[in-house]
Formats: sequence, structure tokens, C-alpha cells
Amino acid sequence: MSDDKRKTGSPDRDRINVDEDYELRYWTQALDVTPEQLREAVAAVGPTAVAVRRHLGK
Repeated sequence: MSDDKRKTGSPDRDRINVDEDYELRYWTQALDVTPEQLREAVAAVGPTAVAVRRHLGK
């Protein structure tokens, strides 16, 4: 599913899409992790930011 940049409500901000370069850059900086660590976390717990933060201990 494509990321519709016209839909910018909360559900979009609460999810991490590691297939979009700009989101990957943002979240790796925000969480201070490598792209590989972020991808592994999303694969392990899903794309929600809350779950990824909890998994990474952030």
C-alpha cells in the first residue's frame, strides 16, 4: 500500500513505514538507531511507534 501524503492525520504519524526513505531517516534520528535496528524492531513488533519505542527501550 502506498503512503498517501495527502492524509497526514494521527494514524499516519503513529506508524513507521520503513519502506519510505524520509520516514526511515526521521525515525532513525528520532530513536537514535540504525536503519537495520529500526527494520528489525518493526519486523518484531509491528509498525506502531509506541510498540517500536517499547521494544527498543526508548
